[in-house]
Amino acid sequence: MSKDGQSLRQTQQVFLKQTQQLLITPKMQQALGLLQAPVLELHKLIQQELAQNPVLEEESAPQQNTDDDPSREDLDVKIESLQQFEENTVSYSQLQRSQHYSTPEEEERRQYFFETLTKRPTLSEHLQQQLYLATSDPTVRQIGELIIGNLDENGYLQASLEEIAQSTQTTVPAVEKTLLLVQTFHPSGVAARNLQECLLVQLDRLGKSESLEAAIVANHLGDLAHHNYEKIAHALKVDPQQVQQAAQFISALEPRPGRAFRPDSPQEYIVPEVFVTKNDGQWQVTVNDSFLPRLKISNKYKDLLVEAGQNEEARAYLREKIRQGNTFIELIHQRQETLRKIAQEIFRRQQDFLEEGIMKLHPLRLTEVAAAVGVHETTVSRAVANKYAQTPHGIFELKFFFTPGYRTSEGDISNKAVKEMLVEILSKEDPKNPLSDEKIAQIFTQKGINLSRRTVAKYRAELKILPVSLRRKR
Repeated sequence: MSKDGQSLRQTQQVFLKQTQQLLITPKMQQALGLLQAPVLELHKLIQQELAQNPVLEEESAPQQNTDDDPSREDLDVKIESLQQFEENTVSYSQLQRSQHYSTPEEEERRQYFFETLTKRPTLSEHLQQQLYLATSDPTVRQIGELIIGNLDENGYLQASLEEIAQSTQTTVPAVEKTLLLVQTFHPSGVAARNLQECLLVQLDRLGKSESLEAAIVANHLGDLAHHNYEKIAHALKVDPQQVQQAAQFISALEPRPGRAFRPDSPQEYIVPEVFVTKNDGQWQVTVNDSFLPRLKISNKYKDLLVEAGQNEEARAYLREKIRQGNTFIELIHQRQETLRKIAQEIFRRQQDFLEEGIMKLHPLRLTEVAAAVGVHETTVSRAVANKYAQTPHGIFELKFFFTPGYRTSEGDISNKAVKEMLVEILSKEDPKNPLSDEKIAQIFTQKGINLSRRTVAKYRAELKILPVSLRRKR
């Protein structure tokens, strides 16, 4: 072999390689967008598609005589240009919908839609509703109401635990326990006493209480604010790139959880997309699609495709529009079916909540639901984003039902309940001989909950409880 041949072979060995790459097609992008869109936005997207694609129509639309339709006459004679044809057909589609009359069934369906619109409550109203669903204890409700009443517009607690205890004539441990309860409410991070606690509550809710993000927030929040990634990486013995990725995740958290309820924020409406009801002793989950238009491909345009004959320009245009219309109808159906399956799995695992309320909420992770339904974790995340369920205990965001926790021999227990148990254990300790973190971990182990000493120390710090050396009274 010549030197030139050897050189070419070496070049091929260097530059030719096989790789796998996931490409997101336009159809996949459209499907993801429809899945993530809340119901009111979905309604707008459907109306936009109806306006843009003339071959789509609502199934309830009345049949009209198209003999005098100018777009049809133009097609029979000659299509001057594809652009003009599209303008004519879109105009006809808009005219058809403007002349559409409502049947009694459709009017009832749309009236039901408007009746399900729920105007956004204030932050105080939103939290008080959850408080009364969470407990019937009058003392806890009294303390909870005072905590809620002392939240600023961003959702931060402005009164000290001692002040609340004095006002309610209770103890600081009782206030701490109630505060833990309120901090489990929506929006995540509410009732925190500072930014650090607010972010830690949100990370805990996302199942990242033991994560690098939590370690950064707990110990290096000041360095994080100044982007001292290398300093943080050195202290935590990780790569600076890991710190930067963690910082990006932290930046996506909500530093002011109450601002969505401020009077100056845009008015929003909540439409339940999922209904959970009990029929014949069985819980049933249904998806609210009663107000969404039922779409179909117009028979008129199917006929036009046949009549186009040898006019390839018109046939290509109509075939593409029909293909787009069928794809859109398929994706809407797929979106509703995916949401239904995910919601059914959520409430199959949260039946105790349906029976008894928030205090019976079980730990649940996105990965568990994804595996059961047979989809990717990100699909579940998109499906539950900004979606609400109407339950016997009120309207809740679907994300509310995902919470970390621990598995014991007697069943699942959420980390919120573990923190409440920690407060209860410490409230009964001997002030002259307080419990060490190691001893507390042993007590949890005896209860069937495996907590490390480090986890106990972290929870204690989050609860603003002093270490053993500072709790000892002489």
